[in-house]
Amino acid sequence: MSEISRNWDQATPRGSGQFIAKWWIALLGVPALAAFCYLCLVLWFVVHQRDFQYTPGGTSGSPEAVGLEGFAEVYIATEDGERIVGWWAPPPPGRGVVLFLHGTPSTLPDTVWRLPELQKNGVGVMAIDYRGYGSSTGSPTELGIRADARAAFDFIRTAAPTSRVAVFGESFGTGVAIALARERPVAGVLLNAPYASVLRLFELRGPLLPYRWLLTDKFDSEALIGGIGVPVMILHGTADSNVPITEARRLYSAAREPKTMIEVEGAGHLDAWEVGAREPAINALVAWTAPDPQPPSTQ
Repeated sequence: MSEISRNWDQATPRGSGQFIAKWWIALLGVPALAAFCYLCLVLWFVVHQRDFQYTPGGTSGSPEAVGLEGFAEVYIATEDGERIVGWWAPPPPGRGVVLFLHGTPSTLPDTVWRLPELQKNGVGVMAIDYRGYGSSTGSPTELGIRADARAAFDFIRTAAPTSRVAVFGESFGTGVAIALARERPVAGVLLNAPYASVLRLFELRGPLLPYRWLLTDKFDSEALIGGIGVPVMILHGTADSNVPITEARRLYSAAREPKTMIEVEGAGHLDAWEVGAREPAINALVAWTAPDPQPPSTQ
């Protein structure tokens, strides 16, 4: 044995080498455990992500049960075999239709107060419960809900073939409305309290996770709205704590002309409608869905 080894053995207490080895194992185990826990969180989110995005079920009922007059409950078949529930008020002769897409958590009975406001201004109204909501069949996904909106639009075009159709989305429904405007010939798009993308909302408010790679249903309205060639009106309150007004401003910047942004100072989520934006919004819906003027007679 060398002199150095002999000196080390004499200076080192018996068993201290084992202690040092265990200490290093413990030290290295902390980040390994943290990485394992983070991976478990990522996997848990992947499995349960739609539980955070959608609230299926909820209240169901007929228009009559909630005191709506002039509306009938209709059942609309989707292209992938689901059956969604709609409340339908046909338009007066020569008038247009507004397709209303509600937010979440919400179902048709929860939005009953919005529908008569539209109807009394002389337009037809269609409102739907997305798949999995209320009495509609299926489970919600982004692609599925977009199919629900297309089915509702196609129902309107069959029931009122000469009517122009505008789409009105609120909160969650704004992303559905924008996607519909890319896929069907709507006359205008009204958005109350919209988001730029659901992905951005997760990134702004959720725990630090790689949502860009994990999230399946991104509802990227900011990427879609630039392809809409019809008028767009955005309503938003400056005190919205659910969807920051910066989201609506991003969306407005990405939209093409003609576009309008109405910011209501101090208004909370969805409150812009009640606090000053109702009249210009309804006027826009009526104007968008008005029939084309008839050319002057040449006789």
